[in-house]
Amino acid sequence: MDCPETRPARRWPLALLGLSALLASCGGSKDVNPAPPRVETKAELPQQDSNIVVPVTALLAPVEAGINQRIPRQLWQINKPGERCVPPKKVKVFGKKVNVTPLIKCDIVGQVTRGAIKLVGNGNTLSITMPVSARISARDVGGIIKSETATGAAVVRATANVSVDRSWAPQAKVRIAYDWTNPPGIDFLGKRITFVDKADTKLAQVIAGIEREIPKEIAKIQLRQKLAALWPKAFTSIQLNRTNPEVWMRITPRALGFGGVRFTGGRIDMTLMLAALTETFVSARPPDPEPTPLPSVSPVKGPHGLNFFIPVLADFRELEPVVEKALAKTAAKGITLPGVGAVDAEFSRATIYATTGGRIAIGIKAKVTPQKGVLGSTSGVVWLSAVPYNEANGQLVRVRDLQIAGQTDRKSINLLWTLFQSPEVIESIRGALSHNFVRDYEKVLTKAREAIANRREGDFLLAADVKSVSNGLLKVTGEGLFLPVMVQGEANILYAPQ
Repeated sequence: MDCPETRPARRWPLALLGLSALLASCGGSKDVNPAPPRVETKAELPQQDSNIVVPVTALLAPVEAGINQRIPRQLWQINKPGERCVPPKKVKVFGKKVNVTPLIKCDIVGQVTRGAIKLVGNGNTLSITMPVSARISARDVGGIIKSETATGAAVVRATANVSVDRSWAPQAKVRIAYDWTNPPGIDFLGKRITFVDKADTKLAQVIAGIEREIPKEIAKIQLRQKLAALWPKAFTSIQLNRTNPEVWMRITPRALGFGGVRFTGGRIDMTLMLAALTETFVSARPPDPEPTPLPSVSPVKGPHGLNFFIPVLADFRELEPVVEKALAKTAAKGITLPGVGAVDAEFSRATIYATTGGRIAIGIKAKVTPQKGVLGSTSGVVWLSAVPYNEANGQLVRVRDLQIAGQTDRKSINLLWTLFQSPEVIESIRGALSHNFVRDYEKVLTKAREAIANRREGDFLLAADVKSVSNGLLKVTGEGLFLPVMVQGEANILYAPQ
């Protein structure tokens, strides 16, 4: 506090004489009231569960080629001597059936071959088509006809739904349908002799073989081996913001579920769902989580997408010059104090930090000099506190309950105390502490989008896109005013060998 100037003796009210005596000693600036305790808590963000899509893509052509290689062209041969080719014709005579024509036997020989097996994918269904040709001969028909050859054709059609078991091994559920477009047979003695029933039994066995071969060929994609390579690489951290503040998102996979197979053109797209814990750290890079062994297939619950928090942080040091500037403007306009009159006020330094109860402490060094009267200049630091707040999903921060902090036994006579109770000064501080996070908000989101857009880990690429953003309520931390921003988007981990 500055020493008052020496003035000629005059008659003054007793109160002012007492005040003059208190101000008679010289001394440096000091706190007018106790400074609130400083809180050093860091910004902490809640953990979030995320379900990340993990597509594994393979070509359908090698599966088709493999099935064609494993299924022989000649499906089976027929060699049935002494078959009953034409049953005897019977008539009733005296109540009994009597053969009019004899039983005609023959030897049936031949072979059944297939054409190229075609696989066509559409959505979650794999369609299989296999043409079948039969060439069958009936030899020594009743000792009358030496040989008669018949041909026939059939089309085997099947649909397969592919999935994996708990150990990630492919399995297929196949539904088969087939028909003879040209049933093999011969005409003899006015009767058509067909051999469809002879071929159907064997054809059913071939169809069952196709059902077994499809999972074997899809297994060549080596899904489990690829997942075993991908799984440990997913335990990582991604930098969301490089500086001011440094922010990292850590991903800890928890489960891996199978989301089904889709066939698109010539591709097999197997969709997996990675259930992961996403944590955000406002600090240097956190240690990567310890990888766990590849888990068995498990159901993944919850909506698809990537969920994480990013912090928008207003450093208290950025607010201090704003308060100083606002108070300087208020002082330039002039301040009048009740019972004192017009005063000259100087505000030279502001200090802001976090204190208890979700409040911020504001310490302002000031000097006040009455323009008239016996009182001289008074200087010191006055401490105030306030509660910063925002509306839900609002980026504009205001303060309420702005008041002088603590108690002092000199408040009734200290000019600085009176100065900081004046409406002009209070409103100036309140206005200066209002902070719009919009620019900080957009800046941090831009950096976060860039950080998660494409991130490569070996042969795997994390590709993510922000779909929606919302923010919570403001928090006072030792690092500054902290606005938690919730980001939701879509994320894929792609197998993309370099």
